[in-house]
Amino acid sequence: MSAIAVHNGAWVLVGDGRRALFFSNHGDAELLDLRVVETRVEDNPPTREQGSDAPGRAFSSVSPGRSAMGNVDWHELEEERFARAMAERINVAAESGEMKEIVIVAPPRTLGEIRKELSVKAQSKVAGELHKDLTRHPVPEIEKMLALKPAG
Repeated sequence: MSAIAVHNGAWVLVGDGRRALFFSNHGDAELLDLRVVETRVEDNPPTREQGSDAPGRAFSSVSPGRSAMGNVDWHELEEERFARAMAERINVAAESGEMKEIVIVAPPRTLGEIRKELSVKAQSKVAGELHKDLTRHPVPEIEKMLALKPAG
């Protein structure tokens, strides 16, 4: 299924807006053996549970009229913050030499947020990206999805 080679020693990030699983491959590209390096889980309730008040009103300095201010999507903001934190972890690992390459597996929006925040050095370590949410899949299933299929 995957055309991305996850070499021995490569990291794999499987993440979404709430969960991040960092793995290291102790196998090879055809028979992965993913072992957990780090796990992060954030509590991110829906916006309706995070907002405390109704949106405010803006008063015009020119006329007596008022206009409503838009709602803030607290849930979305927290997901973006979490994606930035994942990118920062990758940046630190790339700069320190802790990882030699990484494959990032995340839903498209989360992947885009991570990609925006990666340093130049971290970008050079990205061996591949997969636009999927695999955070709730068991590790053996993730290994099968990422394993290269032998030619022939």
